[in-house]
Amino acid sequence: MTKSKYNLETLFSALADRTRLRLINLLGDSEVCVCFLVEILKTSQPKISRHLAYLRRAELVVTRKHGQWTFYALAPAANPFHKKLLECLSKCFDELPQIQKDAARATQLKKAGGCCGCD
Repeated sequence: MTKSKYNLETLFSALADRTRLRLINLLGDSEVCVCFLVEILKTSQPKISRHLAYLRRAELVVTRKHGQWTFYALAPAANPFHKKLLECLSKCFDELPQIQKDAARATQLKKAGGCCGCD
């Protein structure tokens, strides 16, 4: 979130959707592929991809290509506001039952070896 592109309206619009908040939580401190997110949220790949694109436009998510796979991760905090916002979200996520269920499913999926052969 560089100062030249920093847009609070876009940022808060990105955070105003339940699915995007769930995605932010699932990205947490790791990098994952879309199929992992599809498996956890039990929704379609196109829908997840649209939400991830929205988060990318808001500069909350970054990508890395590896062969045919694209991996998603939270963008590093670009300034103190961004850092505090992510910290606040993390604390709020601790209180939301749906987010906790997502986290439990993610842990189970990782223990089972992941979602696909992208690792």
